Amino acid sequence: MMFIPTSIAGVVEVRTAPVADARGDFARGFCTDEFRDAGIAFDVVQTNISRNHHRGTLRGMHYQADPAPDPKLIRCIRGCVFDVAVDLRPGSDSFCQWVGTELDTDAQNALFVPPGCAHGFLTLEDDSTVEYLMGAAYVPELARGVRWDDPAFAIAWPSAPRIMSERDGAYPDFAAGA
Repeated sequence: MMFIPTSIAGVVEVRTAPVADARGDFARGFCTDEFRDAGIAFDVVQTNISRNHHRGTLRGMHYQADPAPDPKLIRCIRGCVFDVAVDLRPGSDSFCQWVGTELDTDAQNALFVPPGCAHGFLTLEDDSTVEYLMGAAYVPELARGVRWDDPAFAIAWPSAPRIMSERDGAYPDFAAGA
């Protein structure tokens, strides 16, 4: 695995090293020891799968508040998504900044999002499926979110979303006290 730092401390693109033969290919998607060697302490406690039927589906921007913030490793296992992390950590050098990368089946890449960052994605293809490895269990009363189009972040989405949940569309701007 290769760990590629981004402009936000702790947000890391993870690239696999597939081994191919006549059957196809094989790659390790997660290894505690390799993450630890890369300086990432991440214990998986839950796995989630998000199936998205249509291109233009937006999910986000979600995070989980203290005392159970949720680090996550996101991988697109079918299709392609534009995956985004926003730094919500007060005092961080990259506070309110965002990073985005395409995750797709062929690239077999993933994005690690540390605690204190909001996460979301926009599907770029029909029938895109995203797998999340979670470092904290979901706690509904700690679930939070910020607007996908919050001017404080100015995320450059590749296209406008066509489908999103009512909840995701109703999140407040970050300045309004998400």
